[in-house]
Amino acid sequence: MKRFIDSLASLLLILFLTPVYVIVVVLLTVVNHGSPFFTQQRPGLFGRSFKVIKFKTMNDRTDPSGKLLPDSQRLTTVGKLVRSLSIDELPQLFNVLKGDMSLVGPRPLLVRYLDRYTEEQARRHEVKPGITGWAQVNGRNAISWEEKFKLDVWYVDNLSFWLDMKILFMTLLKVFRREGISNQQAATMPEFMGTKSHP
Repeated sequence: MKRFIDSLASLLLILFLTPVYVIVVVLLTVVNHGSPFFTQQRPGLFGRSFKVIKFKTMNDRTDPSGKLLPDSQRLTTVGKLVRSLSIDELPQLFNVLKGDMSLVGPRPLLVRYLDRYTEEQARRHEVKPGITGWAQVNGRNAISWEEKFKLDVWYVDNLSFWLDMKILFMTLLKVFRREGISNQQAATMPEFMGTKSHP
């Protein structure tokens, strides 16, 4: 049932949001001076890797030595707006349609984090990753990694149709209010280096 709902909903949303895709692609192509899309390998169900696609909210500006500038300096004005409205996540509807992701589930993080999780934290990969999830509607980037993972595992243990509906409804409220978009110390979440108690 979850897969059927994901497939139908993602297809309908892609068709309905086509004008938004076109507008954002044009704007980001101009401000980024290049591709409006960002793709990266991310771990999915059981840690299997897949290529996630998002709208690219940061440009590729570098310092004189050729090193990328900090995220806060590469995040464009258009990128900030796209991110604050969570529009940057919309291309992932194609990942959902393909079957790599679900509408609701733990967010797909970086592949290099896989060996940094505790055994309990790694349980977040027992379900497909989602565009939104329980951690997203309970703090998003404003809470610590450990808090996020506890919420992810709670979702795995309590997964149900009604919980997914609740999360989708709460997501709409969060997007409307623009809550929890950024971490207090940075434009994006700092890299997860592992829980201190984990060797």
